[in-house]
Amino acid sequence: MRSAVYTAAVANLPTVAFSQSAPAKTAANQKAEADLKALMDYVYEEAVMSNPEARTTYGLDKGAHASAKSKLQDRSAAGIEREHQIIRTSYARFKAIDRSALSAQSKADYDAFYYLYGAIVGAYDDFNYGTFSWPEPYSVHQLGGTYRSMPDFLHNQHTIETREDAEAYVSRVVAFAKEIDHETDRLKAEYAMGVIPASFLVDRTVALFDGMLAQKAADTKLVTSIDTRARAKNIAGEWGARVTKIVEQQVQPAMKRQRDCIAGIRSKATSDAGVWKLPKGEAYYEYALRYSTTTSLDAEQIHRLGLEQMAGLSARADRILKSQGMTQGTVGERLRALATDPRFIYPNTDAGKQELLDYLNAGMVKIQGDLPKYFGRLPKAKVEIRRVPPDIEAAATGGYYQPPTLDGSRPGAYYINLRNTAETPKWGLMTLTAHEASPGHHHQIALAQESTAVHPVRRLSWFSVYTEGWGLYAEQLADEMGVYEGDPFGQVGYIKSYMFRAARLVVDTGLHHKRWTREQGVDYMVQALGEQPSSIITEVERYCVWPGQATSYKIGQTQWLKLREAARQKLGARFDIREFHDVALASGTLPLAVLEQLINEWVASKT
Repeated sequence: MRSAVYTAAVANLPTVAFSQSAPAKTAANQKAEADLKALMDYVYEEAVMSNPEARTTYGLDKGAHASAKSKLQDRSAAGIEREHQIIRTSYARFKAIDRSALSAQSKADYDAFYYLYGAIVGAYDDFNYGTFSWPEPYSVHQLGGTYRSMPDFLHNQHTIETREDAEAYVSRVVAFAKEIDHETDRLKAEYAMGVIPASFLVDRTVALFDGMLAQKAADTKLVTSIDTRARAKNIAGEWGARVTKIVEQQVQPAMKRQRDCIAGIRSKATSDAGVWKLPKGEAYYEYALRYSTTTSLDAEQIHRLGLEQMAGLSARADRILKSQGMTQGTVGERLRALATDPRFIYPNTDAGKQELLDYLNAGMVKIQGDLPKYFGRLPKAKVEIRRVPPDIEAAATGGYYQPPTLDGSRPGAYYINLRNTAETPKWGLMTLTAHEASPGHHHQIALAQESTAVHPVRRLSWFSVYTEGWGLYAEQLADEMGVYEGDPFGQVGYIKSYMFRAARLVVDTGLHHKRWTREQGVDYMVQALGEQPSSIITEVERYCVWPGQATSYKIGQTQWLKLREAARQKLGARFDIREFHDVALASGTLPLAVLEQLINEWVASKT
């Protein structure tokens, strides 16, 4: 994995330099520290806690902030411009701070935000589309948009314990319709400037709308969720009937308007998959890669890195498959045969899917029992593995993680897509558990949220390359913990997961830099990985609407492993993997260069 291409990647990391010891407590130091704290307070309040949905996600919509529970984020153009101004103001204030007067920890905080806000503000200046969140060029698509996220948010994150909670839910359903219209207005502006998704993305999104609109209002999750939960808590009222009326008269008409807006652009859409076709599209992809990887690696370097790692990983899989008597055909063909082996496929029934979930949750308990051997700090929050809601699973990704609330009232959760159990053979499931739950995303994110050593704003997940790199690194750590011991096919599942992420480097850059078609991307992954075409089509379409994001996994994992092995080599017998992990996870998510500096300082302190 230490390739020539990756060596170039490391050389291209932004340069930072921390002093080995904190500066004296001078007036300049005290001012810089106070300015930084005040600025992070501002960012936390204005960029995070002013978002009512964020308050609900983190369980902070109670007491003095209970009014947030009846509101949604403003998705209008004016609302997004207000958010832009907060970031611009924050960036200007960061630049005014004397960085040289900060302590080492404060420099890490400073550098994390300075890099992030520098990239974002640069995008605000360069592009008039795709800057309302991360690099996501289209406001609404098959994986993104309020129509898709809000029913799940209200069901899984909006708690209902009291009459006030139920009334807040009703208010949010009314606001939901308004925010759909806000997004529709933004879509019209995007389409007018030529920001039009590929024809197959339009078709996929319209089909998803049609499926949702075919439901009777009374049968939608928006209605059944409040009706079921209010009854369970004995909260008197016609909650289901009230929300049914709102869905019929406001939500579904707004969804129909948005659906028709998207369908109406179909005649102008082409089959071109990459963002290169958009206004300043090549520059937009450069921004997406900088944002996603926190390096200055260009698309060509990332593409070559993916090809190189695919070759090495395929050779490893080949050796294990041959040891199990699977000798005929390409690696991809043998992986396809393994994926369809009835021994490893759960029945595609509700009972079979529950059996699969039970297997995952039991495996997670076993992993967590071994964590003290590898970590000095363990999260208090629990994690559960659940099924992606069936009404959105058709176009959803393979899975996603939902963090716990800060007050511990709701555990973390990994949602796995079970639309077709043939897409999730048993030999790959423990790798999913390691990545999404423990020791992966849940372990890292819950620890950050529970930390009292860093500012609250630094406990949140800002850098995909750090979090997703950690999640992928956690899969190798699970192997080292013995999760796949005596299970050669489980080993294949872990290696195939790495192949999958290496293939993403190839296909993401192929689509957006080399101007591949969707079919080229699908063919590459199907042949290399032996995946079901149905699952790969949705994956490749994901890369079309989230340019660059898929590269963060393997770029991040490669750096995590490089830092660990460099520290092990320098420290020898003094290397303690528990201490390495605790140091690396102690400061919140970071750009790769800042993470490297923190690890280097830890190594220096032990020599």
